Amino acid sequence: MKLKFLSIGLALFTTCVAFAQKSINAYKYVIVPSKYEFLREADQYQLNSLTAFLFEKYGFTPVKEGDGDYPQDLIDNGCLGLKTKLHKNSSMFNTKLTVVLENCSGQVVFTSKEGSSREKEFKTAYQLALREAFTSLNTVHYKYDSESVEVPVPTVPPVKLAPQAQAKTVAVAPLVSASPKVEVPENANNILYAQKIENGYQLVDSTPKVVYKLQKTNAKDMFLVRGKSATVYKKGDEWVLEYYENDVLKQEVLNIKF
Repeated sequence: MKLKFLSIGLALFTTCVAFAQKSINAYKYVIVPSKYEFLREADQYQLNSLTAFLFEKYGFTPVKEGDGDYPQDLIDNGCLGLKTKLHKNSSMFNTKLTVVLENCSGQVVFTSKEGSSREKEFKTAYQLALREAFTSLNTVHYKYDSESVEVPVPTVPPVKLAPQAQAKTVAVAPLVSASPKVEVPENANNILYAQKIENGYQLVDSTPKVVYKLQKTNAKDMFLVRGKSATVYKKGDEWVLEYYENDVLKQEVLNIKF
């Protein structure tokens, strides 16, 4: 019986690793925060610096939050980066940490195993637990694959968006942990019809004119918008177009018929 459960566990772990490898390779950067929520100070116990060091060790390109020197392609498209989170699950005698990576829509792309340490000194305990959690990346074999993000689609002549098809934008505060509120525009009855093309869909209005071209990603119900630094994803029963404009996160609800 024990062997049976062990086999099932190994199979599930292998499946999770394969999914993580497929998903993680679509992202070019990992963004490391300057401070973790469960600590009082920035880079306390040098945990954030160690996080960036370990990501680089395993082949990732870490970007430290607040450094101000973000790569231009990450500035243009924030969805190229994964946000790093550390989950603490410690007891009185055992420090436990788990590394979690989330994409720009808050979806979890990777969760490490739980690293632990029984050291009494905080700095040593946190760093040992973090190093153990990072050993999960040994089986991921990360390598950035730009084809996972930018996939060629058939060329369609550029078309101006008709005024009646433009959605009312909603400005929200940028880079907040909670999902911004999405309001339905007044002209939500304007329907965009999804036509299947290679590697995605093109959205056509009633004119008919091509308004957007959507490219598939590894995430469920999430698309990249061809020619724009934007994404379209499903939130509840609605499809949301999300993008940055002058450092302000904006969203539009799209009425899409597939």
